[in-house]
Amino acid sequence: MSTVRRAAVVLAAVSALALTACGPSEDGAAGGPEQPTTTPTQSATPAGSPSPAGSATPAKPTKPAKPTKPLSPSPGSDFDVFPCSTFDVKFTATLAEPTTSSYLLKITNKGTKACKALGHPVVTFGDLDGQATERGAAPGIEDAIRLDPGESAYAGLMGGANDGKGKTVGSIELTLNTESDLEQTPLKASTPGLYVSPDKNSVTAWMDNAEDALSL
Repeated sequence: MSTVRRAAVVLAAVSALALTACGPSEDGAAGGPEQPTTTPTQSATPAGSPSPAGSATPAKPTKPAKPTKPLSPSPGSDFDVFPCSTFDVKFTATLAEPTTSSYLLKITNKGTKACKALGHPVVTFGDLDGQATERGAAPGIEDAIRLDPGESAYAGLMGGANDGKGKTVGSIELTLNTESDLEQTPLKASTPGLYVSPDKNSVTAWMDNAEDALSL
């Protein structure tokens, strides 16, 4: 074979190999079309649409404020102190002035809770009709005397001088002003020689000391 012919054969073989290497192939096979190297850009999230997963963490919801508890009465306050009744106290009557048949009335809180001595005591004289006339003004319920357990309040009872129009009684009965329709059991005290004048008998409001109760 001549040199020119051998060169033509080699050239033809090289051309065939080149065509085979550059020919089409299945997608994804070696030598196939080159795959794109860049990732398509995500489209912008439309306004008002929820953020896709992986976006910024949403803010935590604000906790509602705790409701304020109503103020409750502090120990020793008068908001929860009820009026004294005959079930709460013990009662004594002591002769203070024989000439005017004046007696010192005393009540003492015998319970375990505080109570208030309101207004004037309600005093009746043995088997006589009616009750003692109120003498002097009494404080309102807010300013009434508070009696803690063991504490006392006082009132001055005056039967009046013997004017021949009244009657002598040996005992009195007492109930307390509760500003309610509570039925009370009257407390009884002995009052030897108490002369009750129809026009002059009277009783003061409750006070926190005996001197004031007898001087009014």
